[in-house]
Order: sequence, then C-alpha cells, then structure tokens
Amino acid sequence: MTERTHLIGVDTGGTYTDAAVIEARGHRVVASAKSITTKGDLAIGVTGAIRAAVAKLPEGLEPGHIGLVSVSTTLATNAVVEGHGSAVGVILIGFDQAMAERTGIARAFPGMPIAMIGGGHDHNGDEVRPLDTEALGAAVAAMPVDAFAIASAFAVRNPAHERRARDMIASATGKPATLSTELTSALDAPRRALTAVLNARLISRISTLIAAVRRSMAELGIDCPLMIVKGDGTLALADQVALRPIETVLSGPAASLVGASWLCGLKDFIMSDMGGTTTDLGVLAAGRPRVAEQGAEVGGWRTMVKAIDVRTVGLGGDSEIAIGLNGAISVGPQRVAPVSLLASRYPEIIAMLEADLADNEGGSLHGRFVLKPFGASGSVPAEITPREAEVLALVDERPKPVRKVAVSAAAQRAIASLKRKGLVQTGGFTPSDAAHVLGLQDNWPGPAAELAARLMVRFRDMKAGDAARVEAFCREVWSETVRLTAQVILETAFGRSFGAHELVDAVCAGRGAVGLARVALSPAVPVVAVGGPVRVYYGEVARRLACEMVFPPFFDVANAVGAATGVVAKVVTVMVEGDGSGLFRVMGPAGSSVFTSGKAALADAEAQARAAALAAARDAGAHEPQIDVSIAQSRLPDAVDENGLLEATVRAEAIGRPETGR
Repeated sequence: MTERTHLIGVDTGGTYTDAAVIEARGHRVVASAKSITTKGDLAIGVTGAIRAAVAKLPEGLEPGHIGLVSVSTTLATNAVVEGHGSAVGVILIGFDQAMAERTGIARAFPGMPIAMIGGGHDHNGDEVRPLDTEALGAAVAAMPVDAFAIASAFAVRNPAHERRARDMIASATGKPATLSTELTSALDAPRRALTAVLNARLISRISTLIAAVRRSMAELGIDCPLMIVKGDGTLALADQVALRPIETVLSGPAASLVGASWLCGLKDFIMSDMGGTTTDLGVLAAGRPRVAEQGAEVGGWRTMVKAIDVRTVGLGGDSEIAIGLNGAISVGPQRVAPVSLLASRYPEIIAMLEADLADNEGGSLHGRFVLKPFGASGSVPAEITPREAEVLALVDERPKPVRKVAVSAAAQRAIASLKRKGLVQTGGFTPSDAAHVLGLQDNWPGPAAELAARLMVRFRDMKAGDAARVEAFCREVWSETVRLTAQVILETAFGRSFGAHELVDAVCAGRGAVGLARVALSPAVPVVAVGGPVRVYYGEVARRLACEMVFPPFFDVANAVGAATGVVAKVVTVMVEGDGSGLFRVMGPAGSSVFTSGKAALADAEAQARAAALAAARDAGAHEPQIDVSIAQSRLPDAVDENGLLEATVRAEAIGRPETGR
C-alpha cells in the first residue's frame, strides 16, 4: 500500500491547543487550527483542535489519508508541578535506611507506603543477596494503591530483581509497576527511585488522555498510529508512553524547538516560544537541541529523565497584570484568563465591568473574575478544606466577580488555593487585553479590554481614566512585556541570569544608554520567535536587542508542527570494566558477563548496544531506524591494544522516522 505522508501534530498549551496538518514529503503545512485548552479535561481541547484542522483539509484529502497523529502535552509537567497523581506503593530493594532517606520520597509524599526489601546487586552486577520474595509479597498485599514504583540497588548493572518484583506484583495485583531501570541507566539509586515514583503517579492520567485522543480519532475516521512527544523532542508510540509518562515532561518546549527548526531551516539559533502562560527558551546548536544531561528539573524535583535544556518563565500573553504600592506595573508570573477572552465566551462580562466602574469601592478586586476551568467535571476531590469547599460551591462554569465570591481575606486565600489545585480559574487584565486596546491584537472583541483598562487606571491613579491615560497605561504594559522578553532572551544567550543589572536593563528597556555611554547587547545567533503572541511584541524586542529576529511561516503553531515532525530515537549504553589483571566485565541489557579478552568484551558490548537500541527504536514506533555507535575508552598507560582496557562506554543511538499508517 502507498505510504500516507500527511501527519497531524497537536500541542496543548496554557491557553490554546494547536493542531497542524503536515505533508511530510513536500515539507509543508497544509492546515492548522486552534481550540481553547480545557484544563478540566484536556481531551476536549485536543479533540476540538483536531476536528477544526481536519475541517480545513484541502479538497481530496480525507481523514482516512492521515498517516500519524502525534501529541505534545503539558499534562505530566503540570501534574508534577501541582503535586497531583495516583496513589503509589514504593518497593526499594537492597536499600538501607540512609539510601531510602536520600530518595526524598517520604518528604515529598507524606504517607506514601514504602517497603525496603532484601536483595540487590553490587557494582559488578553480582547478586548481593537473594530477593526476599516472602517480604515482597507481604508488603504488596498491605499497600492499597493504584500503581507501584520499584528501584533496586545497582539495578542498572543487573535488573533481575526489579523485573522479578514487577512480575510478582503483576501476578498478585494486576496493577502497573514502574521499574527505575526502564527510565534511566544512571547509577544513582535514590534519584532513580524518585523518578520511578513520579512516573508511577502519572500513569492513569496519561492513559486517560491517550484513550480520549483515540476516541476522537475514531469519531473523525482517523485510523493511524498515535505517538506522544517526549521531553527530548523525540517521539514514541502512545502505548509505550502510557507506561513511562514521566518522559513527557517539558514535551511542549521540546516540540516547539523541533517545529521551529523544521519551519525555518536554521541549524543554530535561540528559540523563544511565547504562549499564553509562559515563555519557553531553548538553543539549537549544529542542528541538535541542547539537552539537560543531568536530567529535567520539574516542580523542584531533579528527575533522571532526558529532556531539552529549556528555560521557562511565567511570561505570556495571559500573564496577570498587577499594580504595586508604588504604582509600578508587574507582568506575571501567574496566568489569568484575559477579560476579552471571557467576554467573547460570556457576554455578561461587559455588564459586570460596567458595574465595577460604577462602584467606587472594591479597589484591586474590580475587573477580576472567578469561574471553573474550561471543560471541568463536576467532581470535587477530597483534599480540599471545608473553607475551600464552601467557596468552591459559589463558583460555576460562568464567571462571577471575585469581589462577590471572596468577601473576606480568608475567602480570597481559599480561591488562591483552589486555583493552585486546578479547581478554579481567575480572569483579569493581561498583556493580551492591553494589545487589544492598542489595536495590536484582535483575537477577541475589544470593548471588555478597554473597560478593564479603565478600572486598572482608576485603581493606580485614584481617579477615572480618560482615553489618553488608558492608552498610555496599555502602552506601559506592552513595553514592560517587551522588556522582560528581551531580558530572558539575553539571559539565554549568556547562559546565566542577571538579576537587577543596570546595563542589561538599559538595553532591554529600550533606552540604549547609561549616562553618556551607549550600551548595546545582542545575541550572536538569530532568535526564532514562535507562539501565538510573538508578532505583537518581538518586532520591538528585535529593535532593542539589534538582533536578527526570524518569524517562520506558521510560527503560531510551531509546537504542533514539531509534534508531527519529530523522529524516534533511542540510546543504549553498555559499560565495560577491566580489572587490570586480564578480566573484563560487560554490563548491559543482558546483565553482567566476564571475558578474558578486551577485544571480545568490546565486541560483545557493541553487539548488545546495537541490538538493544534498534529493538527499542522499533518498539517505540521507528521505521527502518539507522544506528550510530561511539566507543569511549580508557586504557592503562603502557597499553598497546584492547587488553590494556580499564574502562569503556559503548553508546548506540538508533534514529528513524515514525512508522505511519499505510
């Protein structure tokens, strides 16, 4: 059958869910669409975006012609940051008390059941003591949980005990179990254990999203593989990711970087992706994303998951605008639904804003609204306080003025807590609203934004704002958004943060001088701007930084393009250690084995690495993957051949395009 070359990429952002249809062979985007992200149920927004993109397909192209659907999602990242997840039981094999404490699991998740079981291996992969299967069975039976996380000492040198424990748990409970060695090949057992726990907590959530996307594909007549973007920008089949959801952390920025590269064709650049909630920045050097080798850091936890080295700041089109005690404007880091967006969905917002303008009491609460997240279900979790439950009962799907719901300081604190838990969202004045007033943006009707701006001016100046003052205020909001954007781009270029720095601020604020001295700072490589709002701000950013600013075609859906155009890649590392006396130990996927020849040991290690990488790539959905092998050796000073080997790292990387429907 003929290969289907049209692919759909989907990305869920803080405000919008984007979809793009790609014709891979012709290297072109044939359709794109956006749908409001429904945080209460991400599947609603994903389905809406796919449906809207399919409706724009060129004549003659049917949904059945789509060969692949690929999704990048914020679900895992948000769940880790917000502390959400399933109940997990932890099995630590061969750990002592000190190792268990170093995992940080008990501190991070108080009350999570943890069992330390006898067993484990040493650094050579040799069994230290047999797995205590009786203790394991008793521990599992006593854990009323939804999933398990298993980590064993030196399991990367020999995973036998982790695998046996998983088989026993599956047989006894039928519940999923995450093995630490399936997520990383690093030796640090405590960090491996924490990463396994974070993964196990996410399995049910990612599975729910995958099931929902498959339902929408079936409804639309799309019959093809479904893949998910991982945090390093590569793809994997949804069924595989369902068991390793932690690998999808930071998949949104990763997809943006891949998409930006595909759209602009450059090999060296700084990517700045501005969305509604955040701005994500990454670097492409020599055509490859810069990767955080120490593991992705999410929600304050340093995982052992490979991900791109991304800088994320709370700066977007929907950042909350606040007025300080000195009248200074602050942008973010919290996100709120723009007033103009709310008015487009709920016309009664206009009357509420007019009522706020007629009310001279209320101050900072004027122009602020509270409602349930778009697509929220009616269920209420048990982990809310009685006060939060009381306030939540006053909130529904349509917006209400915060000043009428939060009638006390305690109620305002309850709203803030409910927002952190994802149970409510708030609306207010944002850079997007300011851009609507200035005529720089027209996504939604403008009258609500102007009314909200008048409220902000009245609160700051303590008197009603005329048209000139309202416009000046909105110009300040726009300029401050530009300044903060320029600063994070410079910090990405320098590779470090500046804090308060007079010279940097002079450049980013557009003054270009300190005293009688001109000041200029520019990135040495182009800046590729992607994301919906960038046209509003980044032209001025380019002027202030005197840099090359690239707006690739379809820049507003670059993340969705990246989701569709990524590759499948798998890396396998096998270690060889010589003892200096003629014995060489190979430690890889097949376990540990000893050779009396360095050359034979290296050959076995390379064969293991090649076979395992190719198999892993095919399992992840790669079509005809290509393999690249590198070997780093350390030898005795007087060595003349491989028999003088002290240590070698054999690294095999298999890369291939995704297998598409035919």
